[in-house]
Amino acid sequence: METSTDISKKIWQEKYQFKNADGSPIDRTLEDTWKRVAKALAAVEKDSVFWERKFYHALQDSRFLPAGRILSGAGTKRSVTLFNCFVMGEIADDMSGIFLGLREAALTMQQGGGIGYDFSTLRPKGAPVHGVGADASGPLSFMNVWDSMCRTIMSAGSRRGAMMATLRCDHPDIEEFIEIKRDPVFLRMFNLSVLITDEFMEAVRNNKAWDLLFKGKIFKTISARELWDKIMRSTYEFAEPGVIFIDRINALNNLSYCEKISATNPCGEQPLPPYGACLLGSINLTKLVKYPFETSANIDLKELCELVRISVRMLDNVIDVSRFPLPEQEEEAYKKRRIGLGVTGLADALIMCGVRYGSNEAVTLTDSWMKNIRDSAYKESSKLAKEKGAFPLLDIDAYLKTPNLQTLPKEIQEDIKECGIRNALLTSIAPTGTISLLADNISSGVEPVFAFDYERTVLMPDGSKSIQPVYDYAYQIYLNLEGKKDLLPDAFVSTQSLRPEDHLVMQSTVQKYIDSSISKTINCPEDISFQAFENIYQKAYDLGCKGCTTYRPNKITGSVLSTKTNEIKKETPSIDHESFKKDYNIIPMSTPLDRPGGLDGKTYKIKWPESNHAIYITLNDIVQLGRRRPFEIFINSKNMEHFAWTVALTRMISAVFRRGGDVSFVVEELKAVFDPRGGAWVDKRYVPSLLAAIGGVIEKHMIDIGFLRDTNNLELEFNKKRQLASANESDFSQCSQCGAAGLIRQEGCDLCSSCGYSKCG
Repeated sequence: METSTDISKKIWQEKYQFKNADGSPIDRTLEDTWKRVAKALAAVEKDSVFWERKFYHALQDSRFLPAGRILSGAGTKRSVTLFNCFVMGEIADDMSGIFLGLREAALTMQQGGGIGYDFSTLRPKGAPVHGVGADASGPLSFMNVWDSMCRTIMSAGSRRGAMMATLRCDHPDIEEFIEIKRDPVFLRMFNLSVLITDEFMEAVRNNKAWDLLFKGKIFKTISARELWDKIMRSTYEFAEPGVIFIDRINALNNLSYCEKISATNPCGEQPLPPYGACLLGSINLTKLVKYPFETSANIDLKELCELVRISVRMLDNVIDVSRFPLPEQEEEAYKKRRIGLGVTGLADALIMCGVRYGSNEAVTLTDSWMKNIRDSAYKESSKLAKEKGAFPLLDIDAYLKTPNLQTLPKEIQEDIKECGIRNALLTSIAPTGTISLLADNISSGVEPVFAFDYERTVLMPDGSKSIQPVYDYAYQIYLNLEGKKDLLPDAFVSTQSLRPEDHLVMQSTVQKYIDSSISKTINCPEDISFQAFENIYQKAYDLGCKGCTTYRPNKITGSVLSTKTNEIKKETPSIDHESFKKDYNIIPMSTPLDRPGGLDGKTYKIKWPESNHAIYITLNDIVQLGRRRPFEIFINSKNMEHFAWTVALTRMISAVFRRGGDVSFVVEELKAVFDPRGGAWVDKRYVPSLLAAIGGVIEKHMIDIGFLRDTNNLELEFNKKRQLASANESDFSQCSQCGAAGLIRQEGCDLCSSCGYSKCG
């Protein structure tokens, strides 16, 4: 059995362990990583030894989880930023400004930062470009340039290519923006969100006309409800675009007196001004639950508040020790000292307290916990201002008049009035997928548990694959205390068994105490009606949310494997290779076979969507001991971009074929290749890459000639997942990194429960 601790160790080794260039470890244990981070963040303190001890204690046992950039970079002396994401500067509506923005984005991504951009500043498609006698190509054409840049940076070995693009709901190109990702080829490196204004929502409610305009010029007038329907239809069918209620964000911004926001970081939890930076860390609520699964179970509020105070200080120190890709980003960070303290493990903490996610009791508990976190954070930041100074752009009177500050207890408002405040904004709910796996597979952020019991594909030292069970943190504790039972307590609810209303009530409850925003996904069943789906967004707006992100299984974003909860999972049978060789007359060769004068074969045609020309694959066979086996392969296409690699591929595969033996591994290796840009639908099925499509052709040929047993997609035997919960089924998509059917959609981001890959870092 692979325990959660095993997962924690693997995530740490792959993502956060500090190593020498040759791969030898510097951090030998996770405790060494905690010590490294604590020492680095305490270095700016007058009494660095004292605070290093305090910080280490907060990090121990994963009680406080700084974001991945901090864990991997702090104390390493590497030239990387400790900030997760940035919103870039406003794009000037001219060629030099556009490519300056592209350069800044590339430099930021090179250091590991995800980026957000508002493309609303670019003139629409067809608008005149004065001085050159031409028409503008529109913002979407330039988004393709950013998309290509991101793929290039990512292929050079940098962190994931996370980007967010926003466009106002009144921009003339908004309809094209909404529809662009119906084609899976376009803008795969971007998350897309529409900036929705209060005026637009009012127009939708009253079925009014809506002007699409740029710099005051009306390009088109349409029905507001018609445009809203297009947004909803696209989101319903392929999960994008997201919706950001931008007027609400600006109205509730603590810094509304000195900045305007029009974009967010890639996952949406940090609405930021131009050059704003995203600095994140999360309190692990599961580690604060006393007496789990007993009637007296609850979080120790005193311990929670103390941990919050230390965490605020740690995150504030990150600003002073971090590098920044651009001087403008550094200036913005120092002037406002934004931090984003949040929580993770909320769902597991509720379960450990015997409370059902989305229930009235869950709302009451969550409200209490989040209020204590907010109040403690603001109190500590005011205390830090007295000790170290307030953020430079603080205007006390204007700041205290903002809506968030008005909801604080009067004594904290008085402290701020007297001492100032160190950090302009303090709270945010970040995607915590990877660090939640690091913390023994706790639930992510404020999301419900996706699966209590699932299976993970592990590559063994001998090259074979092993399927091993993995348990959610709260479920594992319950098993340790109570043993395995057929019927779980009512508190054990999962994403698939919850109503959208349960998600929304929890999101809106948390939002009251979050001065930035929340990264959250409302997972919907595939058969949800369009009307019910659209109502989610209307209700999100009515409940005061700053945005809404949903995910419904769809054909555009990839294939989904569903398994029934009550499925009795048996150990995957291993393949007896010796028996297989005997049955199919597979004879290993020490020297390559000679080519006969003539060979029988067959030619197959592949039409790959990204290519203008078809690809033709010819497989020739040799007869050995009365049985056919593949001998050589040829791949031809008029597309010259494919020439070099197809020649190399055919020579290598043909060389393998001519050596004899069990060459079926060629199929497995090719089908395991995943294109980071996304795959394509070929012959009514999703194929993760062109190489995987070629592997599929070879597999079909081998089956047709009797060389390979038709195992009905053997790879799926290694990718099956299941869930022990009250839900009827659990949905996992295929991961682009490891190929396992372990990808889930949470917190506005994709996370692989098998290998720990996260699109958002």
